[in-house]
Amino acid sequence: MPISLVRVPVDALYEFTYTCFTAMGVSPEEAAYCTRGLMHSELRCLPGQGQGVRRLPVYHERISKGYITPGAPFEIVKESPALALVDGHNGLGSVVAQKSMELAVQKAKISGIGTVIVRGSTHFGSAAVPALRAVEQGCLGVAFTNAGPEMAPWGAASGVVGTNPWGIAAPTGGAFSVVLDIALTTAGKGMMQWHAREGMKMPLDWALTPDGEETDDPEAAMKGALLGIGQHKGYGLAMLTDVLTGVIAGGGFGLAPYSNPAQQDVSHTMIAIDIAWFMPLAEFTARMDRFIGDIKAAKKRPGVTEILVPGEVDHRREQEYRAHGAHLDSVIFDQLQELAGKLGITFPFDREEVA
Repeated sequence: MPISLVRVPVDALYEFTYTCFTAMGVSPEEAAYCTRGLMHSELRCLPGQGQGVRRLPVYHERISKGYITPGAPFEIVKESPALALVDGHNGLGSVVAQKSMELAVQKAKISGIGTVIVRGSTHFGSAAVPALRAVEQGCLGVAFTNAGPEMAPWGAASGVVGTNPWGIAAPTGGAFSVVLDIALTTAGKGMMQWHAREGMKMPLDWALTPDGEETDDPEAAMKGALLGIGQHKGYGLAMLTDVLTGVIAGGGFGLAPYSNPAQQDVSHTMIAIDIAWFMPLAEFTARMDRFIGDIKAAKKRPGVTEILVPGEVDHRREQEYRAHGAHLDSVIFDQLQELAGKLGITFPFDREEVA
C-alpha cells in the first residue's frame, strides 16, 4: 500500500532542525552547517533516498554514544597554496565537508584550483551540499566521499567498496545550478526499504542476495550487497573514489569506513575551480546556458516531453516544497515527534496528510 506522507512548512522545519541540533549540544555555528545540509537533502531528494531530517534521530544516537564529536578540531595537517590535508577528528561530517570546501575555495582564489583531502570524518549527507558551497563563491565544486562497504566488486558476492557519492556543481545564468548528485550504486538500501514497505518488486540490477544472486525482492536485497551503476563501470569508479579519498588521505578505505561505530573513519575530497581564472563568470554562465539550450533542443525519444539537465528535477521539487510544504514520511514524522520529547523541545507540527 502507498506510504503516507505528512506536509510540514519548510521554515518551521528549518527552525526545528536547528533547535534539535543545539539541544543535542551542538554549537550554533555547527548547528547552522548541519541544518543547511539536512534541509538541502530534505527539499531536493526523494523521501526514499535516506537523507534529510530523518537523520536527526541518528545524529542524536551517535552524539549521545560519543560516536560523533561536536566541536571537534578542524585540523589542517599540511597545506600548500593549492592543497590541504585535513583531519576531521570524528567531527560532524557535514561541518567538516563544508569547511573543507570553503578552504578549497580560498585556495582556488589564489591558485586557480584548490583541493582539500580529508581523513577522520563521518557521514556528511548529500555530496551536493559542499559542491554548491563552491558555486556560491563563483567556482566549480567537486565533492567526493567514501562510505561503508556496501557495493560488491564486479563478480563478487559481498561488499568491499562503498556507494562513494559524487557531487559536481556548476553555476548557470538561470534559476538553478547544474548539479550532479549521485551515489555510484544503482540504488541504495533506503529505496529498497521504500519498495519493501509498498510491497513492490525492485529492478534486478539494484542488489544481490547474500549468496550473490540477482534479486527483485527488496527484503532479500537488504541483506546482501549493492550493485554499481553501469555494472563493472560503477565498481571501477567506486574503487578509484576510495583511492582519491581514503587511500591518499591516510584514512579509511574499502572495508574500514563505519566498521567501528565509534570511529567512522570516512574520507572526503573537495575540489574548487575558480572560474574567473579562465574567464569572467558572466561569460562562463552564458556558455553554460547555451550548452543547456543545445541539450534541451535535442530530438526527443518517443513519449518524452522534456529533456532535463542534472539538478533540474531537484530544483523543481525544492520550489514546490517551499511553496506548499515539504513531504515527510509519516513514520519519520512520528520519530521526529518522539525525538522532540527526548530533547525537551517543542514539536511545532500538526499531522496534515498529503492528499
